[in-house]
Amino acid sequence: MRRDVLELRDFYASRLGQAARTAVARKVSEAWEDAGALDVLGLGYATPYLEAFRGPARRAVAAMPAAQGVEVWPNPERVLSCLADEGQLPFPNALFDRILVIHALEEADDPLELMREVWRVLAPAGRVIVAAANRRGIWCNAESTPLGHGAPFTRGQLEILVRDAQLEPVAWSRALFAPPLKWAAGWADGLEQAGQRLWPAFSGLILLEAVKQTFAVKPRGRRAPARVFVPGVLAPQPVRKAPSLRAPLAVGRSRLGPLPPRA
Repeated sequence: MRRDVLELRDFYASRLGQAARTAVARKVSEAWEDAGALDVLGLGYATPYLEAFRGPARRAVAAMPAAQGVEVWPNPERVLSCLADEGQLPFPNALFDRILVIHALEEADDPLELMREVWRVLAPAGRVIVAAANRRGIWCNAESTPLGHGAPFTRGQLEILVRDAQLEPVAWSRALFAPPLKWAAGWADGLEQAGQRLWPAFSGLILLEAVKQTFAVKPRGRRAPARVFVPGVLAPQPVRKAPSLRAPLAVGRSRLGPLPPRA
């Protein structure tokens, strides 16, 4: 069962949630510095991270699973968030250039079906960042955080999942090395830098970036037999040999002399 949207909002309003948001948003911004004039979709609960793209991006939309609920974002005057069915996103094919999937896979009824919908609405050569709780980290056991619910993943499991959805992994990173405790929020920046060097495998979150590759398929030709039609009322005529273009044609009398008279 998915966490309610109010629980997610309350977590990111806390001191620990703000520290987690800073650490993850830094990773996403580094990967998508060129998001200007592009269409960006956040799937799951991505509004804390979409704020950075709402200005430079051409369009930024938040889609939240129906079982989770939706919040009004960014403001009541201009709502850019909507409820969505995980298996049938309410968007046309190939609409978005960038898609961020966070707080979506762990509690999805069918993660592969969700990722196939991501592939459908992703533009050719578009990129998606899939963020999921690390199975080896301690955040997946902290029920006081959104990452402590649902099924966590390993890096290998995420790679298999995106490949099964016809996406190609191109890069990956980790975040949330600080323990999921309130006192650790004040030391989050230092612990992030130390964790990347000392205990990289035990991060709280895995971020995997994949691209939608499309290939042009050249149709294979077929040899069609040539049809030759010969009318039955006409006798076949011998084929005359065309004179060679290399030798000049004989003009005037023949050098061989006249033919002998018939007997």
